[in-house]
Amino acid sequence: MACDEPAALSGIFTRQNSASTNSLDFEPDADYKFVESLEERYKCAYCHLVLHNPHQTGCGHRFCQQCILALRELNAVPTCPVDKETIKMHEVFKDNCCKREVLNLHVFCKNFPDCSSKVILGRYQEHLQQCLFESMQCTNDGCRDQILRKDLKEHLSQHCKFREEMCQYCNTYVVLINIQNHEKNDCPDYPVPCLQNCSQIILKKEIEKHHAVCPEAEVDCPYKQYGCHVKVKRGKLAEHENSALREHMLQILDKNSRLEEQISDLYKSLECKEIKIQQLADAIKKCEKEFRQYTQLFGNNSNLMVSTQALASHLDKSARLESQVKQLIQMANQQQNKLDLRPLLDTIENVKQKIALMETYDQRLVVLEDQSSKHDLQINIHKAQLNKNEERFKLLEGTCYNGKLIWKITDYKMKKKEAVEGRVLSIASQPFYTSRCGYRLCARAYLNGDGSGKGTHISLYFVVMRGEFDSLLLWPFKQKVTLMLLDQSGKKNHIVEVFRADPNSSSFKRPDGEMNIASGCPRFVPHAVLENTKNTYIRDDTLFLKVVVDLTDLEEL
Repeated sequence: MACDEPAALSGIFTRQNSASTNSLDFEPDADYKFVESLEERYKCAYCHLVLHNPHQTGCGHRFCQQCILALRELNAVPTCPVDKETIKMHEVFKDNCCKREVLNLHVFCKNFPDCSSKVILGRYQEHLQQCLFESMQCTNDGCRDQILRKDLKEHLSQHCKFREEMCQYCNTYVVLINIQNHEKNDCPDYPVPCLQNCSQIILKKEIEKHHAVCPEAEVDCPYKQYGCHVKVKRGKLAEHENSALREHMLQILDKNSRLEEQISDLYKSLECKEIKIQQLADAIKKCEKEFRQYTQLFGNNSNLMVSTQALASHLDKSARLESQVKQLIQMANQQQNKLDLRPLLDTIENVKQKIALMETYDQRLVVLEDQSSKHDLQINIHKAQLNKNEERFKLLEGTCYNGKLIWKITDYKMKKKEAVEGRVLSIASQPFYTSRCGYRLCARAYLNGDGSGKGTHISLYFVVMRGEFDSLLLWPFKQKVTLMLLDQSGKKNHIVEVFRADPNSSSFKRPDGEMNIASGCPRFVPHAVLENTKNTYIRDDTLFLKVVVDLTDLEEL
């Protein structure tokens, strides 16, 4: 009979795991070769394979945990396949004594007879991770070869086509299968023949420099600008210049003749322009003479010219004053016969004042913009500090000091996808404490599994973190810890794991760094159970995990 008391949870059974991630376990549904014949008492009454996480019914028969759950799924009223008795789920309990016996059964390595090792079933997976005759995939990117572990080192260094080798020309490391392509296309020190067939071998990085002096490269004749469009090899350029000397001289003479004609035309054009300039100069002198007569006519009103020039310079600064200038011109024409310039002078003075005021406004605007930039910077600094304080307050509001953590994980599908793709393998909860001055703790979850549960289970671990009062607490940490996946239907069909901290494990000593190595359950709950639509562990893409630390015999500071 089993050692443990029955623990019924309406079809979901209390489980217990060891205190470290290296707890004994094995893969179900595998073909194991036992050293001694497998006794019937170690076989599942349903699948007839070796018992995995054995549970015993009220009628005394043992089943794998998954098999007893399968019977419950198949029939509303499950019956024992051996004696046809009705299986009462509240009488089913986990048979830990049988589990220990099964885990200590000796089996041959699957690589027998090459590997002659005999290991206990609970250490079977651990053995395969070290077995020299285990087939494994080459670790080089792109290589799909399956190699025995004992031959892997030789394969990586001598036979793998995807190993990195040093380029013999540029001394950079390149994947072997790509090394020829690298030499021809990317290697700067790869020797290549000159493209002009000059029989020289040049480094690829110096090919352009060579082409600038290569005697076989075709170049334009130096007299191209005079009309010679012959292309000749650089080495025969002098020969071409000597043989075509007469043609080159004729081309130069023809070019010079055309230039002389152009110069003659320019001189004629210049003479015409000089005549026009002289005519304009005469017109200017006439205007100056009339202007002097005009100024004498107005006597002491010589300030009119200065004011008009000042007005013009300010009007250039602002297009909006253009209409006012037109009005001034009209007013000046109207007042010319009346010899009364006061309205004109008043208007000019008003415009000058407006321009000066606008320039003052521009200066003040620059100062205000500078002050506004400084204020924006200060506001951004304050906003950042407020955000930090708000995050800290939220963390403090959600912190528990009674040894209990309720961890809400939202966006389950997205976070699991990130874990499957290897972007975010694990997520951690907020810290919680056994008391105000107690142990600082947290939980860590691998949504795509870790270790033996990778790809099939959610792994859940318990972590001891460095706290402010560690020097006053008793070490190592020795309390019992309960890990739970909460049922959201209200029926309390929770999945539970319970273990007591191992005082000899480094996971529970006083932390030297920010936190200790995590300890817990790599196979906490299968994805098939968690994501089954008949169960209610996930609602609205959200699940809840609970961690409870037993505070019994824990002295509070």
